[in-house]
Amino acid sequence: MLLSEIYVQLGEDRLRELMRHVSLGKLKTFQMFDRLKTRCHLTKLNQENLRNASPKLIARMKEGDDVLATELAQCVLVSHMDLIIAVLDKQGVQHQEGFFDKDADVGSKLTGDWQQSCYDAFAEKFPKSVLVFYLNHLGVEVNPDATLFLPQGA
Repeated sequence: MLLSEIYVQLGEDRLRELMRHVSLGKLKTFQMFDRLKTRCHLTKLNQENLRNASPKLIARMKEGDDVLATELAQCVLVSHMDLIIAVLDKQGVQHQEGFFDKDADVGSKLTGDWQQSCYDAFAEKFPKSVLVFYLNHLGVEVNPDATLFLPQGA
């Protein structure tokens, strides 16, 4: 599954919710602010414009714009490094501040119902939309044939 397919399958409402959780301050810190503004075709980047762009962004991803999907994912995830670290620690994945080596055997740590288990463990601590997105992102990063995860009871 491509990253753009995760957004499309999760739907426009969840994309809008994800955009609410993007930290513009962290985007500036990681020098991603202007890049996201350009990629989203926005003249002014703020929370409202980002949320309002959701219909156009999802339409572009339906057309297979995986570069946009990757940019958005990076922006969402750098805004929530604490969530990434918590999930990786729970699963026993060795990492450095949320980043693991590309050749690391992460797949062996993500077995069984790991996504539901992580969701249950962290749903009250982190924004649910970001948690569901990251669990899907990690699943696809480790296994490109992964299917969409939607938590039970959500």
